[in-house]
Amino acid sequence: MANPNVVAVSSIYANTAVDADVAASAVSLLTAASDKLLKINSLVIANIDGVNAADISVWITRSSADYYIAKTISVPADATLIPIDKNMGLYLVEGDILKIQASAAGDLSAVCSYEEIDDA
Repeated sequence: MANPNVVAVSSIYANTAVDADVAASAVSLLTAASDKLLKINSLVIANIDGVNAADISVWITRSSADYYIAKTISVPADATLIPIDKNMGLYLVEGDILKIQASAAGDLSAVCSYEEIDDA
């Protein structure tokens, strides 16, 4: 597994990953590609149901092991939750996967701001 040298960066690309309807089964929102480093700036979860609260789980899968950032946290109707913000300093290295899962399909949406860093 490669880990790009952040001192010798050749490119940094700003990106946003979105999921308009987070599924009730695990969803891979971001996967760090070979020789890339993903710096996660924020993850915003919005409850789009309007009536019912819904739970969100957020985790990183690395080498088949799951590391939870948030586990079954309730997001009230018409509200947002920010389980990842810029102050966390969260990075995904090659092969890492940022996953999300809702308690009910159709209730939550996700917006993730991140930077793709390359030292090639």
